[in-house]
Amino acid sequence: MLTTISKAMHDPAFIFAVLVGVSIFATLMTFLMPMLSGSDLKSRMKSVALERDQIRSRERARMATESEGRRKNGAGSLRLAERQGVRQFVERLDLQRALADEKTVTSLRTAGFRGQNALNIFLAARFGLPFVTLGLTVFWIFGLGGLAEKSTMLRVAACFAGAYVGFYLPNLYVRNCATKRQQSIKLAWPDALDLMLICVESGMSIEAAFKKVSEEIGVQSAELAEELVLTNAELSFLPERRQAYENLATRTGLETVKSVVQALTQSERYGTSIGSALRVLSDESREARLMEAEKKAAALPPKLTVPMIVFLLPVLFAVILGPAFIQISAQGGIFGPATPK
Repeated sequence: MLTTISKAMHDPAFIFAVLVGVSIFATLMTFLMPMLSGSDLKSRMKSVALERDQIRSRERARMATESEGRRKNGAGSLRLAERQGVRQFVERLDLQRALADEKTVTSLRTAGFRGQNALNIFLAARFGLPFVTLGLTVFWIFGLGGLAEKSTMLRVAACFAGAYVGFYLPNLYVRNCATKRQQSIKLAWPDALDLMLICVESGMSIEAAFKKVSEEIGVQSAELAEELVLTNAELSFLPERRQAYENLATRTGLETVKSVVQALTQSERYGTSIGSALRVLSDESREARLMEAEKKAAALPPKLTVPMIVFLLPVLFAVILGPAFIQISAQGGIFGPATPK
C-alpha cells in the first residue's frame, strides 16, 4: 500500500492531474462563492449586540460591587458561565501564561476575534497544530520516502521545521484576517468621517452620530460598522469617554483612526469644535486613500513586466517568425532541400 502511494506521489502525471483538479476546484469556488454567500452584516451586528450586553452586565456588576462594598468572597460579582472543553483544556495546561500576552490579545481584537472563547481557541490551535504538522511531515518523509536522497539529520530537521510551521500557522491566519479587516476599514473610513461630520454639524451628539454612521456605513464595510456600534456601546457604559475612543484605536490599529481619536479626545478635554477637526481629518484620509491608489497604479507596470516577457513575447515571436520559418523550410534553406513531389 505504501509502495503504491509512494509511486503515485512521485509520478509526474499523477501530480499534474492533482494540480489540474485543484485548479479547477479553486476556479469553480471563486465563481460560486459570491453567489452562495450572503451578507454577514446581520450576524456581525448580532455579535456586537451580544458584546454590548456583556459590557452592560459588567458595568452593572461593577457599580453594584462598589455600592455594596468590597467583600471577601466577592458576593457582588456575576456568576461564572459553564466552562467548555476548550476552556478547560487551556486552563488545565495554563496555556494563556505560556503562549499569550497583551500583544496576542490585541492582535486577536484587531482581527475581529474578541472574548475569552476566541483566545482559548487560538491557544489550543497553537498547542495542537505543531503535533499535527509534525505527524504529517514524519509520515511523508519516513513513510512515503520523501527526501530519500538527503541525510538523516536533514530529514529530522525537516520534521522539526514542519512542527514549527504548525506552531506559526495560527499567527499567520490571525495576521491575514487583521490585514483584510484593516483594509476594509481603511477604504470606508473617509466616507464614515464625512457622514459623521454631517451628523455632528446637524446637531447630533457624538453617540447618535456613531449610531447613525454605523447604520449607513454597514453596506460598504461591515467591519467598520461593527467597530462603531461597539464604540457607541462603550461610550454609554464606560466611566470615561476617552477610554472608549482609545479602545477603538487599539482594535483597528490604523493611524487614520488614531488621529481621529486624538481629535475627539482633545475636543472632549478642551471643548474645541469637533466639526472643523473632522473636516480636516476627512480631507486628509481621502487624500491618503487617493495617494495609495496612485501608488498601486504606479507599481503595476513593473509587476507586469515579468508575466509579459514569459507569456506574451514567446507567442508574439511565434506569430511573427512562424511564417518565415515555414517558408524557409519549404525552400530547403535550413532543414535541407525540399523533397521532390
